[in-house]
Amino acid sequence: MRVLLAVVALLLAGCSATAAPPAYNAADVMFLQMLIPQNQQGIEIVRLAKDRPLPADLKVLAAAIESTQRTEIDDMKSWLRAWGQPETMDTNPQAHAGHGGLKMTSPDLVGALRTAPDAEFSRKFLDVLTGQQQGAVELAQTENGTGGGVNAQARDLARRVIESRTAEVEQLLNFKV
Repeated sequence: MRVLLAVVALLLAGCSATAAPPAYNAADVMFLQMLIPQNQQGIEIVRLAKDRPLPADLKVLAAAIESTQRTEIDDMKSWLRAWGQPETMDTNPQAHAGHGGLKMTSPDLVGALRTAPDAEFSRKFLDVLTGQQQGAVELAQTENGTGGGVNAQARDLARRVIESRTAEVEQLLNFKV
């Protein structure tokens, strides 16, 4: 009887090891692959503010956004490499429908911001950046939603994106320019 119990215990131990959740899933990969270009575009947008007349507090916020998003990109690329997954996503927009679609700011809006006269730049910058940051929140919500990712690091990143970008949107909405 003891031998039988020992065999059953070993079998159960083996079963639990094989039933362990995966380290990541397709939702984690897609989230990171979609957030990388979203962050890259955010960096492009805040860099437009460097040589423009803006309130000092807004310039500080823009620099903080750039720093944070650059760090996030480095982390995400590192995770994807460790998982043996490509850093770039499928460029077919239909491939992203299950994740709420791409959350990128229209290139036309970014172009209009780039060429905006100084007198109009502050208002346009706030509008474009607010939309950009809100898009990141929506994307991150897909990672932590039903059917989302399973990777603890990616889910934590999504949580941090939701918290930080929501706070940034609130700050942006309260700027008087």
